[in-house]
Amino acid sequence: MNQKFGERLRKLRSQKKLSQKEFGKIFSLAESTISGYENGSRTPDIELIAKFADFFGVSIDYLYGRTDNPHEIVESKEGRNLFFFDMEELSEQEIEEIKKHIEFIKWKAKQERGN
Repeated sequence: MNQKFGERLRKLRSQKKLSQKEFGKIFSLAESTISGYENGSRTPDIELIAKFADFFGVSIDYLYGRTDNPHEIVESKEGRNLFFFDMEELSEQEIEEIKKHIEFIKWKAKQERGN
């Protein structure tokens, strides 16, 4: 797991003045699980990462250290639209969720390639 993720998760949790136990309870997770995320020995799934980002009001890109701006989402190559379906049928919240999922998949692919 990206060490930045653990550092930022710990920082954001601390800013909200939540212990690992209190934070874990919000998401029905054990204190040891939160500790594992923060020290890099465990990896949450994409849905949980998106929930963490929503809870803290930051982007997944910020959580993973791809940007230092908590609200910035790193654009796809040349800003091209990766959505091949009718986005007008989706709410703004649903569109943001899709963007977060895509950003995580892109980050994961980059990590697997060793970039």
